[in-house]
Amino acid sequence: MSNALKTSTIVGIIGAGAMGVGIAQVAALAGHQVALFDIDAATVAKAITGIAANLARLVEKGRLDATAAAHAQERLIAVHQLAELRDAQLVIEAVAERLDVKRKIFAELEEHVAKTCILATNTSSISVTAIGATLKIPSRLVGMHFFNPAPVMALVEVVSGLATSADVAKAVYETAAAWGKTPVYARSTPGFIVNRVARPFYAEGLRLLNEQAADVASIDEVMREAGGFRMGPFELMDLIGHDVNFAVTESVFRAYFNDPRFAPSLIQQELVNAGFLGRKSGRGFYEYGPNATRQSARIAPPTDAPREVRLFPQSGVIMRLQQRLLNADLVTTAMPEMERTDGAVAQIDDAVLRLTDGRTATQCAYDMEHDNVVLVDLALDYAGSSTVALARARQCSDSAYAAVVGAMQAAGYSVVPVADVAGMIVMRTVAMLVNEAADAVNQGVCTAADLDLAMEKGVNYPVGPLKWADEAGVTLFNTVLKNLCAHYGEDRYRVSPLLAALSWSRASWHAHDAVDRAA
Repeated sequence: MSNALKTSTIVGIIGAGAMGVGIAQVAALAGHQVALFDIDAATVAKAITGIAANLARLVEKGRLDATAAAHAQERLIAVHQLAELRDAQLVIEAVAERLDVKRKIFAELEEHVAKTCILATNTSSISVTAIGATLKIPSRLVGMHFFNPAPVMALVEVVSGLATSADVAKAVYETAAAWGKTPVYARSTPGFIVNRVARPFYAEGLRLLNEQAADVASIDEVMREAGGFRMGPFELMDLIGHDVNFAVTESVFRAYFNDPRFAPSLIQQELVNAGFLGRKSGRGFYEYGPNATRQSARIAPPTDAPREVRLFPQSGVIMRLQQRLLNADLVTTAMPEMERTDGAVAQIDDAVLRLTDGRTATQCAYDMEHDNVVLVDLALDYAGSSTVALARARQCSDSAYAAVVGAMQAAGYSVVPVADVAGMIVMRTVAMLVNEAADAVNQGVCTAADLDLAMEKGVNYPVGPLKWADEAGVTLFNTVLKNLCAHYGEDRYRVSPLLAALSWSRASWHAHDAVDRAA
């Protein structure tokens, strides 16, 4: 039997900003009468008019039936006092991210609504436990975190504070599902799931820029075309707004008692100080506007194919790169098993091509006692990727490096040259995403299945971090992180206990979920 709220129940929305309006539209389309409140009556009237315009556009585009749009519009009513929400069975707060403001609203609301009314907060960063601590019935408060724009984004994080009733969380979860959303359960910890696990996507990009690994456009290109992400980190930060993105990073950093994994970037702070907030201000990492010129990634110029390519025995995702070399008729022979070098992909003329493992190419060259070492970055799918990033050891000769570039180009890749930094771009970023995901699961924030679902639906990742780890190999990311930690000597790159444990046991994340449920 479903615990979802019946469509005959009234849903109250507090706050007529972008999030409140989006949630109101979702609830009205799902069949509920929606009472929309804001302290500014004009804002509420404007919001309802805006929803009507949104529904009309959906009808024009053929995405919504005209009758359904008309009925949804009829279900929206403006209210001007919290007392007018007395008959609501669910009230969702979507106001400013301030604990004192949210507590004040819920304290007043409790005086008017029934004891059975569920109170939900759309907070993205404030502790649900802290918000509910001053309520008379804290068990009825739950986080119902939508993502912007709410009518479009599928994910809803259902966040339980220490006092939240399991029945309340379940009712909100099933209601979100009935509204056509994809809900996931989360425990109230800083950043919940998405805003916590996504931090390395921005942080590693910023750190790579700070280390001059490549320029902004080149890093974005590699993350999109090799990593499979819809946007690179700098494009995405410009879209979100640096003031918003930096504030979330600062909030998570403080909430985790200045854990270096979440440290903000001085580069982004400077952008905020300058007012270069991204698209909304006309300038961020990129410039915007009718006369703006888009930066282009640095792509290696065409180079002759090598004389000889010999493949090392390999397994896993790197075999797809080797298959591209085979398909291009570049491979002259396979190396015998006894000549296998861990991580080595191919001998290309005088160079050895290796998959990055968190060390620099120069360190790999030293360890191998071979000057001409070139590293290739991770790709989501080497079979379909259009781009790869390469980094060369400092002592690698120009001719040896050119042979590798020529081989990659002959295999159909555009090559982005990257400075010799530990972990390169995609590998380093994904390793940190996997690590943060593993820690969130290990700490009971959510299940492995919900974590991957949240990252795919909440920020449109091409695949959940834990699924990616399963496909590429948990041991690979464990090795990368240990090497990054050794290289930098920082706790930032410490390996999650769960990632380390699964690397040894070779068990799956879903097996961990099953054990957790059984316990």
